[in-house]
Amino acid sequence: MKILAVDPGFERIGIAVLEKHDSKEHLLYSSCFKTSRQESFANRLHMIGTEIARLTKEWKPDTLAIETLFFNTNQKTVMQVAEARGVIIYAATSLGLSVHEYTPLQVKIAVTGYGRATKTQVEGMVNRLIEVKKTVTSDDEMDAIAIGLTAIASISPRYPHKG
Repeated sequence: MKILAVDPGFERIGIAVLEKHDSKEHLLYSSCFKTSRQESFANRLHMIGTEIARLTKEWKPDTLAIETLFFNTNQKTVMQVAEARGVIIYAATSLGLSVHEYTPLQVKIAVTGYGRATKTQVEGMVNRLIEVKKTVTSDDEMDAIAIGLTAIASISPRYPHKG
């Protein structure tokens, strides 16, 4: 099973590709994709969709794991992230991926066993659960890896594997 995991945003998008085989999880790729504030919002959405499509074609995942929205007081930001999520889901499903959505609470529980875990606690457990061969400097990228681990833990082992 191969998973494209995304921590959605419109300025910074955490992305990870994880695979489980031989009863072990492997991190194949991770990054923090960034869009420029100089670009129009429409162009930023297009860039996000293009990157998701590129990664899907390159890594050939079976499924998209994406975090649901966490509502805060800034309605404009929530709306923009919601639109970015829509573009990400559309790009992935148009290329045949199934979609699994997880709340921040579900991710924290799956990775640490505690729903009120801090970012530091999540990062510490991610590094214990999977080998991360590079220094991850972005919370968004680390969150994407955690989302991918959540998907691996929650998707049925009978889930069909492509290619």
